[in-house]
Amino acid sequence: MIMKNLTLPIRFGIVTSAVLVAYFLILALLGKHTNVFFSLFNGVITGFGSYETIKYTKLRQGKGFSYGNGFTAGVTTGFVATLLFTIFFAFYATELDSGFLDELSTAWSKDYKNFQGIVSFTVAIMGFATTLVLTLSFMQLFKTSNNSKK
Repeated sequence: MIMKNLTLPIRFGIVTSAVLVAYFLILALLGKHTNVFFSLFNGVITGFGSYETIKYTKLRQGKGFSYGNGFTAGVTTGFVATLLFTIFFAFYATELDSGFLDELSTAWSKDYKNFQGIVSFTVAIMGFATTLVLTLSFMQLFKTSNNSKK
């Protein structure tokens, strides 16, 4: 039963990560992937994936939908997307474009021995934090009210 409840969020997480990777690669083609400003749109992509997951979970479950179900769906989607994107990002930065991190931050890349690990960890933490904050925000839209109607 638990796996059945997680299949939708996992699928949405995989699709969301694919969109994040596609967005990153488009930026790389345009030479804009070293501009940190463009990474702000990652939050929009992750947020949309989480929002849609919560919305579809609520539609599927109907009256059985609870705050916990929606929260779990949103967080699962965001965490799967973040994990897969972080793996891609680490692979890209170390194998596909080894000069990428030097371009990203010339000052920091020379000061730290394991700069790739630091950047990958930062990408993951940003994704997880974004997921938690946006899921909590979206659940305010989808939760059922306990207030009596007048």
